[in-house]
Amino acid sequence: MELHDVWFVLIAVLWTGYFFLEGFDFGVGVLTKLLARDRPEKRVLINTIGPVWDGNEVWLLSAGGATFAAFPEWYATLFSGFYLPLLLILVCLIVRGVAFEYRVKRPEENWQRNWETAIFWTSLLPAFLWGVAFANIVRGVKIDADFEYVGSLADLLNPYALLGGLVTLSLFTFHGTVFVGLKTVGDIRERARKLAVRVGLVTAVVALAFLTWTQADKGDGGSLAAAVVAVLALVAALGAAWKGREGWAFAFSGVTIVAAVAMLFLTLFPNVMPSSLNADWNLTVTNASSSPYTLKIMTWCAGIATPVVLLYQGWTYWVFRKRIGTQHLADAPH
Repeated sequence: MELHDVWFVLIAVLWTGYFFLEGFDFGVGVLTKLLARDRPEKRVLINTIGPVWDGNEVWLLSAGGATFAAFPEWYATLFSGFYLPLLLILVCLIVRGVAFEYRVKRPEENWQRNWETAIFWTSLLPAFLWGVAFANIVRGVKIDADFEYVGSLADLLNPYALLGGLVTLSLFTFHGTVFVGLKTVGDIRERARKLAVRVGLVTAVVALAFLTWTQADKGDGGSLAAAVVAVLALVAALGAAWKGREGWAFAFSGVTIVAAVAMLFLTLFPNVMPSSLNADWNLTVTNASSSPYTLKIMTWCAGIATPVVLLYQGWTYWVFRKRIGTQHLADAPH
């Protein structure tokens, strides 16, 4: 296997890790409107991801940095062609981070309520837009002979991409719902379990439609196997959520995300960004990659840094592993 193939796999792993971890993170943000009945319950939901949300975003930074260094042509075409959607995602992530930190800086109810509303919208929009972006990458966009995107914003809002956005939004919300069930106690936990079943059923419908469409249009044997695993894992997650087995439900919803992302990258390879105008203008792992020397240096750096990141992030989740409820909140909201 060539180094550019290795780095395609590594970038797929980084995006998979990001969607697995930030997926439930976004889902919890959406649940501040769907599940929480009052402000103490919103505080509980936010506190379930409070120690980990910023660490989860390390995977996004790593994926973006790896793409820039390993496949500069891919990075350039992607970020120029998808400039507005990616800019909106970036703004949402900035505002979301500020909201987590500033929400408790003042005691006024309106101040805190406004930041909590910001958390909801800046969780919902990226969860939707990531699906739109990746669906367009798999489907193919208007790339010319100079490997430049020549389409418009309207071209990105096609039915397939919008369906992809609904899949990631619903799947992340389901993932977040089972995470809340895993991390809370009392009434919130019970309502999260019931909501997980309802959200999971909606997710199953849209995910099955999207995976079927993808397989029929671009798939092969490998992508079909990944799609089957995703569907079976989602069904298992639904069953575990219905029985109140939050740990298994979270594990299986995570497998669903991993298998679904794997299907997209298996469908994509050896392309990294297909052209819908001419197959000869596709960006591939070969024509979009950096030099072999650059990839070699990156491989050594990744081999040293990746275990460190995994260790400290795993330690963080272990330290903050206990369940919480409204009874664990401090008297003062700030």
